[in-house]
Amino acid sequence: MPPLHGFSDNPFRTRDDLATAALALLRPLTSYFSPSCARIQIPVSTAAHFDEGSAQLEGFVRPLWAVACLLDLQSTLQKGNSSHHKLNEAIEEVISPWIKGFTAGTDPDHAEYWGSIGETDHQRMVEAEVLAYALLSSPERLFHNRDEKTRRNINSWLRGMNGQPMPNNNWRWFRVFVNLALIKVCGVPAAEVLDEMNADLEILDSFYLLDGWSGDGPWLTTQEEEEEAAEFERTRRRDAIGKGRQVDYYSGSFAIQFSQLLYVKFASDWDPNRAGKYRQQARDFGASFWRYFDSGGSAIPFGRSLTYRFSCGAFFAALAVSPVPDMPWPLLTPGKVKGFLLRHLRWWASHSDDIFHSDGTLNIGWLYPNMYMCEDYNSPQSPYWCLKTFIAISLSQDDEFWTAEEEPYPSFFKPQLLPAPRQILSNHPAGNHHFCLSPAQFVAWPMKATQAKYSKFEYSSTFGFSVPTGPLIQQIAPDCTLALSRDGAETWAVKWKCSVPTFTEVAVRTRTGLSQAQATSVRWYPWGDRGVEVRTTLIPPTDRWPDWHVRVHRVQVNSVLRSLHTVEGGFASPGRCSQDGSKLPDIGKLSPNIEIGSSEGVLQTPDSVLMLSVVGATGLSSDTGNESASYSTKTQALKPDANTNLVHQRTIIPVITRDVMSDIQAGEVFLYVTKVFGISATANCNRRVGGSVEERWVDRPVVLLSGSEERESKEDCIILAP
Repeated sequence: MPPLHGFSDNPFRTRDDLATAALALLRPLTSYFSPSCARIQIPVSTAAHFDEGSAQLEGFVRPLWAVACLLDLQSTLQKGNSSHHKLNEAIEEVISPWIKGFTAGTDPDHAEYWGSIGETDHQRMVEAEVLAYALLSSPERLFHNRDEKTRRNINSWLRGMNGQPMPNNNWRWFRVFVNLALIKVCGVPAAEVLDEMNADLEILDSFYLLDGWSGDGPWLTTQEEEEEAAEFERTRRRDAIGKGRQVDYYSGSFAIQFSQLLYVKFASDWDPNRAGKYRQQARDFGASFWRYFDSGGSAIPFGRSLTYRFSCGAFFAALAVSPVPDMPWPLLTPGKVKGFLLRHLRWWASHSDDIFHSDGTLNIGWLYPNMYMCEDYNSPQSPYWCLKTFIAISLSQDDEFWTAEEEPYPSFFKPQLLPAPRQILSNHPAGNHHFCLSPAQFVAWPMKATQAKYSKFEYSSTFGFSVPTGPLIQQIAPDCTLALSRDGAETWAVKWKCSVPTFTEVAVRTRTGLSQAQATSVRWYPWGDRGVEVRTTLIPPTDRWPDWHVRVHRVQVNSVLRSLHTVEGGFASPGRCSQDGSKLPDIGKLSPNIEIGSSEGVLQTPDSVLMLSVVGATGLSSDTGNESASYSTKTQALKPDANTNLVHQRTIIPVITRDVMSDIQAGEVFLYVTKVFGISATANCNRRVGGSVEERWVDRPVVLLSGSEERESKEDCIILAP
């Protein structure tokens, strides 16, 4: 599919660049307006769980994130400047249908009426927030200049939000902004809606965790976890929908932090105390959130709704339009915030060849169209949530954000624990791989590929992650996870719900002495009957081994099994040669002239497998963990189904298979030590690290389980309690 002129070739340096990109994204949609411009239907025949009317409303509303800002831009363009005059004309041409569509969409007597917001019309609640933002941003053009009937209809439609049951998650922000628009734009007395507004804000504030982060809904406590286990003993069922522990982009750019900053912008005058609290939370959040982006602007894909793509960077756009004084490093100046926002948009521009349909509309997917990874709530119009990232267009040309020089990425960083999301972020200066270890997040309500989106061990900005297409091991695409089978490898289970993780330090011994490295452990059960218990310990890259991290799995069998099979995967990588699409060749051995990003092939030995591709090198190496291991081990380059990975359409995954082919008694324990290798050729603006692939691959971590046989005193190793 072709790239999109105006976006894919955009330098993303100035406000006008953003306006040009926004117009390029909006213009293809204008062909699909309904006759009265109240709905948009992209001609792709896929459905979301909600009704088609809501889907077409979504098509009209989501672009308003950019339309409202372009209206603001119009009001600030300098008269008489020919370039600005042309831009002004282009804006008016593109956005006029959206201004017109408000009239028919809110008129209950019109054929294109959006439909009233009812108890089961949840998607209309979602889209109402965008309408409210547009009204707050451009009240004269979108509300005050309209006839009395239209104003009354807009008021009435928005008020339908109140009194309706809503999920206890980020959605509560949608009603907060609707009520804010009713008060500040539509003239509704605050007393009429303030109780509902305050109730929603109290629920939203209850999601707060620490360090500026909020969960996307109530957080499962250890006591509630124990109560769920007791309920299973009573009912013998584990399929009830419960609470989870998820902290993803909804907690920041997609919704909660983004909305808090807009609340500061629009509501500080009458809710100064809460605005002050949200400013402080933005400071705390910003101090760590930047780590999800590398020096080239690439974000780590993780969690749900990733078809919103460049909305991963919307927090920086919200920080631009609602600046917070005394932000911490590295967001303490407008130029630094500007850098994070524009690098992210430039990264997407340079990786946009496959994110558009042939007509220029956005498709569902991450780096290419992918229905396996989409959500049940993704209609063809859903991806335009990405336009949240463009709200900086509303700032005037002389705003400090636009006059400041864009400042570079702050620095590469060693593994850093982020306690709130329970993740360890790494972009080690001695390596080149930007990724996170994620030991213990999960979502407990029904969602496609929920284990893949939240419960894998690692998530990488280069290699992405894979989602399943079916129940077989090739269809599960087990990158960055451990899959187990107790029925002869016919069916498989992977990590999902789990305990609260523990974060400790392990000792790293080198010739220069002892140092400490971060580690994390988590307990999980592949099956609800708890017949098998796994305790996984993750150790991120260390100064001694910056290209490697380590997993240690203690697998305890609690009930008699006839066999146990495991398949453990590393990072997925392109599975075809870049020039001709042929199968990656086998490599007999590594040579010193093999380079990251230019060599392609697979090197396999009995205890390791390495894959080289144009995007980097990934691999696994296995230790038995105990000398008397009663299982067999083999390695392979597993070929999963096509289109399982979010980044690469055709992949292979380095895997280690371990098989226990005899009866297993309750109480038996198996210890698996796996070393995971990863070097990116594309992360951090195609940065290169010193040392050959051969040197870095053969120099593997040595893991010493304390209490085992003493090793040579001078041998470098990671010392881990069993």
